[in-house]
Amino acid sequence: MNAPDTTSNFLSVPVFAIGGLDPSGGAGIIADLKTICAYGCYGAAAVTAITEQNSLGVSSVDCVGSDRLSAQMRAVLDDLKPSTIKIGMMGNAGNVAAICDGLEGRGITLVVDPVFASSSGHTLLDEGGVGLLKTRLLPKTSLLTPNLSEAAHLADMPIHNPDDMLAAGERIRALGAKAVLITGGHLEGAQVIDVLIDESGARQFRGDKISSLHTHGTGCTLASAIACNLAQGRPLDDSVVNARDFVRRAILTAPGLGAGHGPLNHLLPVDKADG
Repeated sequence: MNAPDTTSNFLSVPVFAIGGLDPSGGAGIIADLKTICAYGCYGAAAVTAITEQNSLGVSSVDCVGSDRLSAQMRAVLDDLKPSTIKIGMMGNAGNVAAICDGLEGRGITLVVDPVFASSSGHTLLDEGGVGLLKTRLLPKTSLLTPNLSEAAHLADMPIHNPDDMLAAGERIRALGAKAVLITGGHLEGAQVIDVLIDESGARQFRGDKISSLHTHGTGCTLASAIACNLAQGRPLDDSVVNARDFVRRAILTAPGLGAGHGPLNHLLPVDKADG
């Protein structure tokens, strides 16, 4: 697809990221904000948790109090009035409830990346939070972007292939999400297959897998990039294509930092990241 019109100034378009703080900057709200800046939007953020993590994994998680999260949200929503929010790690049921309460009556486009656990096995959303995600947050969600394990958990079914991804997406949409993009990076095979399900049906997005250790924060980055595209007025399918290409090139041009799964190049210029 054609590159975005970089002559347009989107700095007056605020995109609000809600999620955890990764001090290494590879994932969470730091990765979100870098991606938002790459797209030329104005980034704002609310912290749900402070983690101890880097390219080697997550060591500890301390969730902020739900009252503090609510206050952060009010400060941004009442003043900057963003039309689009990207939600990542929420941590616990109290924070999910605070987010849902804070969004009541706002009519905001929500891109939700439902982070349940780290790749090193650390729990990032308790079961009470998963329950509230299903019952309260999904009906407010414009686009949900689960990976295979998250989609399997939400749909209560195993996922082994694109047909399973479609079936799981339909089950998740039945819980209230307007659209679901299941990312299939961990499927067997030479291609990355993502499946998008919405009211108009299902579509597959394919691309060759990249052999790289530098994949820390890919889910955060993809969801944030889609949120920016939507905030800039692009249709959902175009937003997914644009964001997938941004992530692909961000992996290919990663800075090579860290002893484990290193961070992406979040600041890849968007006009060069879209081809």
